[in-house]
Amino acid sequence: MSSTDPSNRSAVNPNVAALLTWLVPGAGHFLLGHMRLALSALVVIEGLYVAGLWLTGGAFLELLAPEIRGRFAGALTPEVGNFGAFFLHVRQIDFTNLSPAPFDTKLFIGLALTSTSGLLNLILASKAHFDARAQAGTVIEGAAIQPGLAVFFGWLLPGAGHLSQGRVARGLFSFLLITGMFALGCLLAEGTNLDRTRHFYYWAGQTLLGPMAFVAEYFSGHAIMDLRARYSDVGVMLASVAGVLNVLLLLDVYGYSEAKLFGRPLSTEQGPSKGSGPKAP
Repeated sequence: MSSTDPSNRSAVNPNVAALLTWLVPGAGHFLLGHMRLALSALVVIEGLYVAGLWLTGGAFLELLAPEIRGRFAGALTPEVGNFGAFFLHVRQIDFTNLSPAPFDTKLFIGLALTSTSGLLNLILASKAHFDARAQAGTVIEGAAIQPGLAVFFGWLLPGAGHLSQGRVARGLFSFLLITGMFALGCLLAEGTNLDRTRHFYYWAGQTLLGPMAFVAEYFSGHAIMDLRARYSDVGVMLASVAGVLNVLLLLDVYGYSEAKLFGRPLSTEQGPSKGSGPKAP
């Protein structure tokens, strides 16, 4: 067991570290004194957002139907995970002079980059929260993979976070469940779910599946539809729910690593609570 020297323990509030990271990538780790990580995170995450803006020409909320456009319309998008860049981006949008634009490959890649920037920053914020607590407490070295890294693996591929923790059966089950639901949704919707212009918010739910959703969109999305897919609504919902369910898996992954590193009993390892069950005569 390894404990941080009390004289060097961080007084940074974990919630403050996470909040600062949400506002500016790397700010939480800068406060914790992790300068290299803070600078690297700032360059990579903001670099992704800037590259996305360059490819899209700033297009974002313009993809929404005119009746639901507004400066708060992006609150449920993955870009909001990088709040500082998102806020500056939205401030530049002028809805009074918009013209239709074709959905080309550059636009698709740009939107994938800005979305990824937001999601990666949320994972970084979770790491900042854990690192602040770890600096101020005691962790068991080598007990488990870092929670933030496990969550990152789980976002890259559903179930991979569990596999990185050695929970093979749960990881394989998670992969089959999530990918199966996503594939069924794409099949029922005939690929119409793989398009941000058609389903702005449902598409945002799919991004929680990670690169899988972007790859599927690249190869199968944006098809011209002559007729409405018969089961489009069901397919779009299933694909989006698959992304939301993956968040629950990521929370499980995070909690497992956190409990191991802090030496806490896992729920499956806990016996009956005190006071439960019949009392001895």
